[in-house]
Amino acid sequence: MNIAVDFDGTLVEEADWPAFGPPKLDIVEKVKQLKAQGHTLILWTCRTDKPLINALEYCSQVLGIDFDYVNQSTPEEIEKYKNNPRKISADYYIDDRALSPKEFLERFNRLEEENH
Repeated sequence: MNIAVDFDGTLVEEADWPAFGPPKLDIVEKVKQLKAQGHTLILWTCRTDKPLINALEYCSQVLGIDFDYVNQSTPEEIEKYKNNPRKISADYYIDDRALSPKEFLERFNRLEEENH
């Protein structure tokens, strides 16, 4: 499985950009388990340049997570779709701001009800 993992707010607590907070150890441990089980990990982050390098070094040296890809799909996915789109192709996305389709409908239907 290909698993895309966000950095800020997911692997580590949010902080003033470009700093990052302490690790979210429960998420870190699960991601490490997934890697040990042979799943492909993709770091899926808005970070670029030095902030990205800092995050990658932190993941590797402190958290013990080495990603297979960074902000890109696997070569197999690129070949499958015959292009390399900006959207990362993965089986699962782990992101602190993500909503499943069901959660999306529930949350925004509730907001609409509250605003009427």
